[in-house]
Amino acid sequence: MRLIEKVWFNHHPAKWLLVPMLLPLSALFWLISTLRRLSFNIGLSKSCQLSKPVIVVGNIGVGGNGKTPIVLYLVELTRLLGLTPGVISRGYGGKAPHYPYLLNENSTSLEAGDEPILIQQRCQVPIAVGSDRIASAELLIAQGCDIIISDDGLQHYRLARDLELVVVDGKRLFGNGLLLPAGPLREGQWRLPKSDLVIFNGTGYNGKNAQDYQKKPYPCMHMTLAATELCNLFTGERINLTDFIKLNDSVNAIAGIGAPQRFFDTLKEHQLKVINQQSFVDHHAFVLDDFKEFDDNIPLLMTEKDAVKCHGFCKENWWYLPVYAVFSDEDRQLIIDKTQIAIQSAIH
Repeated sequence: MRLIEKVWFNHHPAKWLLVPMLLPLSALFWLISTLRRLSFNIGLSKSCQLSKPVIVVGNIGVGGNGKTPIVLYLVELTRLLGLTPGVISRGYGGKAPHYPYLLNENSTSLEAGDEPILIQQRCQVPIAVGSDRIASAELLIAQGCDIIISDDGLQHYRLARDLELVVVDGKRLFGNGLLLPAGPLREGQWRLPKSDLVIFNGTGYNGKNAQDYQKKPYPCMHMTLAATELCNLFTGERINLTDFIKLNDSVNAIAGIGAPQRFFDTLKEHQLKVINQQSFVDHHAFVLDDFKEFDDNIPLLMTEKDAVKCHGFCKENWWYLPVYAVFSDEDRQLIIDKTQIAIQSAIH
């Protein structure tokens, strides 16, 4: 974990030096973002209402909150409701030949970014990437999509939305509660009641628990991430996680995601002994040299997001762990109800 993240989330002693130094920049960040929101509120800037309903999945803080599993969940949910979803994304980390860029079966993470490739490979759903989310959405609508799911984009106010879901890491929560760069927040906690639903991913620690925040006066729910199988990068083989553990009690692990410790904790919770683990920055562009310290005789486990960038040079003993969003029956029904209301509202 980088020092600044330790300051944000773990009360590292360096906070006494770094936070006072960064507070003026946070004040500037607050001023600029406030003026930007105000321009939309008073009509100086206009939001664009698309011809099809839009669901935005975002967060008020830095990455690693669990947005992608929610997007995957919504893709399947909207299909069950008889719709043809499309996903738009910024495509962070990619450099496409043009924008908006419509992914195809030959697209790579170098072009589109890791998360869009993950979503496409998992769901086989139309995806467009680019900084202009309206242009990306219109491209998908032209392809026949009748509902748009935005992976991130909570602060992209130019895109009008019919349903807004905010995902919060149930462990890290809001860190020190400060705006970037002194803290991890893009917007303050005041933003939560303005969304349609707040989803807490996992449970908390250090005396705080996600359930404590569910007492707030806005719709909240709890989500867990379930892992049931491992997939081999080299062969495509899938094996039940329980069976894998019986054969391999010791593994190595890497993670280049927003909250890598969450992945390592998941492995340990499943009674896997992690011999060597290594964290990389979010959206890290992996090369084979990154893995030179690992013993090829020990299985190497990684996230699905990391795996999409390693297929070109993977080895036979490399595996990734897909995760799935899980809700209680009551919370699942709440998502369905809010989605259906948003769709009907958009139609009328």
